[in-house]
Amino acid sequence: MSNVKTDTLLGHPKGLFLLFGTEMWERMSYYGMRGIFVLYLVAFASNFGWDMAYFGIDPSAEGAEKLFNTAIQSKALGILGIYAFFVYVTPVIGGWMADNVWGQRKSIIVGGISMMLGQFALGTPHAIIPGMETTFLWIGLVFLIIGNGFFKPNISTMVGDLYEEGDKRRDAAFTIFYMGINLGSILGYLVVGTIGEKINYQYGFLTAGVGMLIGVLLQLALSNKYLGNVGVEPSAKQANGANAKPDEPLTPEERDRVKVILIMSFFTIIFWLGFEQAAGSMNLFAKYKTDLVFFGWEMPASWLQTVNPIFVIILAPIFAATWLKMGAAEPNSPKKFGLGMFFLGLGFISMVMAALQIGDSDTAKAHVIWLVLAYLFHTMGELCLSPIGLSMVTKLAPLKYTSLLMGMWFFFSGVGNYLAAWVGQMVGETGPLQAFSGVAIMAFVAGIILWLLSDKLVDWMHGAEDSKPQTMTEKIEEELKVTDDKD
Repeated sequence: MSNVKTDTLLGHPKGLFLLFGTEMWERMSYYGMRGIFVLYLVAFASNFGWDMAYFGIDPSAEGAEKLFNTAIQSKALGILGIYAFFVYVTPVIGGWMADNVWGQRKSIIVGGISMMLGQFALGTPHAIIPGMETTFLWIGLVFLIIGNGFFKPNISTMVGDLYEEGDKRRDAAFTIFYMGINLGSILGYLVVGTIGEKINYQYGFLTAGVGMLIGVLLQLALSNKYLGNVGVEPSAKQANGANAKPDEPLTPEERDRVKVILIMSFFTIIFWLGFEQAAGSMNLFAKYKTDLVFFGWEMPASWLQTVNPIFVIILAPIFAATWLKMGAAEPNSPKKFGLGMFFLGLGFISMVMAALQIGDSDTAKAHVIWLVLAYLFHTMGELCLSPIGLSMVTKLAPLKYTSLLMGMWFFFSGVGNYLAAWVGQMVGETGPLQAFSGVAIMAFVAGIILWLLSDKLVDWMHGAEDSKPQTMTEKIEEELKVTDDKD
């Protein structure tokens, strides 16, 4: 690694804090949009031509209004599912472009500009584009998806490139960087969510776009000064010491490890289809079925989504300390996956309690504590499952198939996000009690299966699970990596 700027701040290269700021603004933009997107689609359904005739509903039929509201929410969740799926597919393409053509630096600039344009398209006032609202909706989503593909896989790589191999500061650097991700998501939900719900949803998207613009300007103005040539040259053009023979067949040991990756990746579908209800059905439940009034003031529903990143920051050190204290008794990776499923199930048990509280009433509201508990349990599940996912792929994948299997990992996550929309639609069609109960049962069953399979899966890892002892800093950094696996 050459020409890396050595100016430091708090013992780290100043470039780390530039990347921290860039990622923080991008996450504010991304999560802010995510927090209000479904609510926006439901609120502006008429602008997209979603009337009763569109859904084939007879206005004079009994319960037509309720059917209409359910249909609108189902449509909105379907669009969210499509968006979320492609958000996980495009990083494979964006990562290849960065490695082979543009380099990371140019890729994140292109990605940032694309996401900014996407937010501005969503935020274009309907009054100046009459009849084109749906067109601008899809234009905005396409720009956001493409931009995410170029941005997401590349900025974290640049953090690592700031440090020489063996530099003990690297783990602490990623801990700082992941704090920036979570801080950005909190800002997104609070700032963009408040503006969107309390003033105007489209102003919220415009605010998210401004956040992305700030991130791009930071990179354009300061990257040469603080990053040197980090991320400029495509990695494929750099010296590569690997001597893998592409035509050589996989060994039996390698085939076993690939099986572990594919099996555990498959189970992530179940986790993410439940976890990602946060942006869909749980967001709608918070908005329309939860008592959010405190001392006469109504809290924006999107604020509840800050519970996850706040609990990530609070609980990551606790989980890291717990794993360290357990020593040899620390659960292996498949058992941690199983624990993640159990916590996911407990979160939906909390949502079942919320559904039981409101019953069949159209006016009753559930207590907000049920959603807070659900997000708490889901965060605990995320800390058990998400941090080891990418690490598992990098440890187990045969060198010549690392990129392919990493792409498969993201693909399975994308399938989970897509199916999350289907589950959300079930909430509207069958009712929250039945749908949330079904997800809870599915999560518990998946957790039990993983627990029973754990010893066999560890055998198939052929020693890769036996890693060197980690320090507290390394453990915390691993726990905070949850944000690499989602959105």
